[in-house]
Amino acid sequence: MSDALKQGAMQIVRRLCEAGFEAYLVGGCVRDEQLGRPVKDYDIATSAHPDQVQRLFERTVPTGLQHGTVTVVADKKPYEVTTFRREGGYEAFRRPTEVEYIDSLTEDLQRRDFTMNAMAIDQNGRLIDPFDGMKDLERGVLRCVGQAEERFGEDALRMMRCLRFASEYGLMVEQATWDALNSGISLLRHIAMERIRAELERMLGGSDPNRAMSLLSGSGALRHAKQELLLSGLGKETEWPPFSRLTEMEHRLAFIYIRLGADPADVEEDMIKLTFSRQQRETVKRIVAAHTVLVSGLDESAEWDEEPYLRRIWIAVALNYGVSALRTLREIYLLEDVPIRTDNVKSGRAVDVWKRLGSVWLEQMPVSALGELVVGGKELMSHLRAKGGPWTGRLLHRLLEGAALGELPNDKETLLAAAREHYDKMQENDE
Repeated sequence: MSDALKQGAMQIVRRLCEAGFEAYLVGGCVRDEQLGRPVKDYDIATSAHPDQVQRLFERTVPTGLQHGTVTVVADKKPYEVTTFRREGGYEAFRRPTEVEYIDSLTEDLQRRDFTMNAMAIDQNGRLIDPFDGMKDLERGVLRCVGQAEERFGEDALRMMRCLRFASEYGLMVEQATWDALNSGISLLRHIAMERIRAELERMLGGSDPNRAMSLLSGSGALRHAKQELLLSGLGKETEWPPFSRLTEMEHRLAFIYIRLGADPADVEEDMIKLTFSRQQRETVKRIVAAHTVLVSGLDESAEWDEEPYLRRIWIAVALNYGVSALRTLREIYLLEDVPIRTDNVKSGRAVDVWKRLGSVWLEQMPVSALGELVVGGKELMSHLRAKGGPWTGRLLHRLLEGAALGELPNDKETLLAAAREHYDKMQENDE
């Protein structure tokens, strides 16, 4: 895929050069190619103005004309082509107030954030690297182009990008860049929460989430977000087990919230502030809620016969929050040798049992959702000759629990007989 993508980009570069303009591949695609990493998209910088680019190519989309960007569609693939530019003042520590077109590639590269992103490739495949980005990469260093204070002052989001690049590419932040980040970090309050979320999501979902965590906590970045976040408490935790054993970003995030002792309602609120999607919030909240219920359910219990009792709780929670939430929770428990954030010995012992047997218990469940029961609400009502009400859901749930635990076979006759028994008891209790 990447080869065809690159060929398309080089054709655009050559076409611009043939028409008498300068044109180069620039930015992230150059960096990733030099590092032998997969390239997702190719960006092009040129001395041609947007109207000249539009005239040269058949299919173009005016995606960012105010910034000098035109999207050229070649072979059904989009390529961003941006005119060399100098940026005037910046507003809200994020966007340039004015853009001036220029003729110089070097000056265009000079306005970029980090040296590794300020490299270009010409039509002959030759690397142009006026700020020693390659040398920095070879030394394993992340460094701003020019004065770091200026770069971060122009666009405060670059500080979050700095943390992300350092963690994703395994780089040390150069001292002057790190000092500028620490002294300018409070400017993050000007940045929209969805921008913070996008960076955070890429950091936690990236190749080295542990490094991302230590950079986030070392810089205190999340304490300076526009809205107050639970996640700003990251600095309180020092030792994190290897996160990358959890494959999904949402599972890593759930683990962080559990470690921070957050309850499900606070997790929801935090994730809404960070503009996570409803589906992401739901996934994380289910895992955190399942953990909360599992551990708090133990505190009230008196002496218990360990395994059967713990199996009952584990399966009841799986039915409420979903089998996949419990599978993830077990993976989270397995990350740590010592039980996760539990203050009493009892829950510590319980977590050990769940680590050992939780997976087997989930595999053995004959049913895991109401839809799998062979009887439904209508059948219950007609069998019991009763009008539907809240009791129907409660009773179905009791049957599901019995079937999931293997105490009731999932066949119509047995379930309806058990339903009659439970229903009669419910009636007695109501009287």
